[in-house]
Amino acid sequence: MIEFRAHGKLFVAGEYAVVEPGQPSVLIALDRAITARVTEGHGSGSVHSEEYGHLPLTWTRDEDGLALDREHHPYDYVMATIDLVEKLRAERGIAPRFHDLRIESQLDDASGRKFGLGSSAAVTVATVGALDRFYGIGLSQRDRFRVALLATIRVNPRASGGDLAASTFGGWLRYSAPDRERLAGMLDDRPVSDVLDDADAWTGFDVQRLPAPKDLELLVGWTGSPASTTKLVGVVRRHRNGGYQTFLDDSRACVDDLTTGLQTGDATITLDALRRARTLMQRLGESVGSQIETERLATLCDVVEAAGGAAKPSGAGGGDCGIALVPAETDLAGIHRAWEAHDIRHLSVAVQAPEGSVE
Repeated sequence: MIEFRAHGKLFVAGEYAVVEPGQPSVLIALDRAITARVTEGHGSGSVHSEEYGHLPLTWTRDEDGLALDREHHPYDYVMATIDLVEKLRAERGIAPRFHDLRIESQLDDASGRKFGLGSSAAVTVATVGALDRFYGIGLSQRDRFRVALLATIRVNPRASGGDLAASTFGGWLRYSAPDRERLAGMLDDRPVSDVLDDADAWTGFDVQRLPAPKDLELLVGWTGSPASTTKLVGVVRRHRNGGYQTFLDDSRACVDDLTTGLQTGDATITLDALRRARTLMQRLGESVGSQIETERLATLCDVVEAAGGAAKPSGAGGGDCGIALVPAETDLAGIHRAWEAHDIRHLSVAVQAPEGSVE
C-alpha cells in the first residue's frame, strides 16, 4: 500500500488579489491533513471516501481515456487528477495499471462539517503524490504542485493555486499564481509533459518560504457558517471597477510589509500589515456589495483587536474561518471565552512544518 498526506491551509493575506497572475499572497499549511492510500486494482479502479458517501466511484479505460461510473458522486477534483496523471503516465511510457484509492480527511469534524481549510486542494495534492509513487513517475515537489494546479483548473479555472502550494510545501509561504487561463488553453493542445516543462507557461508563479512570526501566537476561529469561495470570487470579478487596480496595488504593498515583518521578526510591522489586510477586505466587500466580513467574523476580529492582536477573515470570507496573531503574553483563554460567547469555535490547529525545498 502506498500512502501520501497533504495538509490543509489558511490564507493570511492577499486573498482575492492572488487570483490575478503574479499578485502575491501569504498562506500557512496546517497540521490537519487528507491521506490518500493506493493499492493495486484488478479489472477497474475505484475511489473511496467517507466525504462522498459509502459507495465507491469506479472507473475503467476505453479508447478515449477514463470511462467513469457516474451513478454516484462525480468526485470532480479526484477524477480530474487521476485523468491528468494517466495522460502523463502514458506520455512517459509507463504501463497502465488499475488502482484503488482511499481518502481519509482530518479537515472536517466528526459530523462532516467543513471548516474551510482547503479540502479540495489537499485531496488533489494527496492524490497526485500517491499516484506519482504508485507509478514511479518521479515528479519533483514543484512538479507535483504543477500537476495539482493543472488538474484543479479543469474543475475550477479561477482557482489561484495558493491552497495547493500550502498543501504541497508546508509552513509559511509567500505565493503568486501563473496565468491559469493560458495554462488551460495550452493543456487542450499540448502534452502534459510539455506544459510542465515550459518555463514561459509558468510566468507569474512564485513560491517562497517565510519564517514563522516571532513573539506572536497564531489563533484560528470558525464562525459556524460555510462559505463558497468560487461564488464570492465570481462576485468580485463581475464587479471590478476603476478602483480594482488600486486594490491590487494596496494588497501587494500589504503583503510586502507582512513579508518584511515576518522576515525581520518585527511583530509591530506584522500586526499592522494584518490589520491593513482586514481593512482591504472590508473595503473590497463594500465596493462590490458582498458581505466578505460577516457579523460573526467582525466579532472574531474585534475581540482579538481589543486584546492587542490583529485578525481578519481568512480566504474569501463570507463565513468559515478568521485568523489572528496576538502577542505571546496575551490572555488566550479570555479570547477563547469571548469567541465562545458569540458561537465562534476555536480550532486547535498549528502550522505544519515545511516539507522539502520550494526550488
